[in-house]
Amino acid sequence: MNCSPLAITIALLFASFASAETPQSLRVLSYNIHHCEGSDGKVDLPRIAKVIKSAAPDVVLLQEVDRHVARSGNIDQAVEIGRLTGMHVAFGGNLKIREGDYGNAILSRYPLRDVENRQLPNSNGGEPRGVLSVVVTVPNAEGEQDCRILATHFDHRPAPVDRLASVDDIEQWLSTENRLVVLGGDFNATQVSSVLEQIRKSWRLAVDGQKPTFPATTPSRQIDFISYRSPAPIQVSEVRVLDEAVASDHRPILATLILAGDQ
Repeated sequence: MNCSPLAITIALLFASFASAETPQSLRVLSYNIHHCEGSDGKVDLPRIAKVIKSAAPDVVLLQEVDRHVARSGNIDQAVEIGRLTGMHVAFGGNLKIREGDYGNAILSRYPLRDVENRQLPNSNGGEPRGVLSVVVTVPNAEGEQDCRILATHFDHRPAPVDRLASVDDIEQWLSTENRLVVLGGDFNATQVSSVLEQIRKSWRLAVDGQKPTFPATTPSRQIDFISYRSPAPIQVSEVRVLDEAVASDHRPILATLILAGDQ
């Protein structure tokens, strides 16, 4: 089939216009993987990797990740899951388990830089917790932009003291940040808690309605969240909990953020 030069020019212009009008998105998945041990008692990294890949995320925030711990086969889980998913990876250990480490990890389609693992407030001998931070450059509606991605796992004890202190610590740390920041993970708090009330003062939750994530077998409450803040407008086009009841004791939650232009 032969096309005239005019027809080709019109087609190219239309394609260019359509591409420019297509919004750019950032798909963020948060998943407490329970050191890859499922409700069936099996430690299965390929199963976790399969769940992650099924959501086609751009960045993944992981909690309860083992590195060289006997209970999970002395494997560097973050590196192995990164290999299985084909994503860049960073790990932040917060708790020593014999010769190994236990903490958070971030996977990303985009290269990672400025990797930092920050310890969070810990009172009365609680389990050490932290927040892992990376910077990635992602495409947006006008080209590309830098954004900071944070993965965390707050204290689990009934009293919210350390959780509230952790929210304040992160807020003070990022007080001068002037770009899109995404904070997600296992907050060990529900929508109606003082912890979420404190978070809402500086962050927008990807969803305000209930999206139960725990326990994975029959989810009854949401304690896993994705939040963000940005100097430019951000829209959320989708938030859903993946229908996965076996791979971990939590279900993963996915949020798709529609990015604005340069900030």
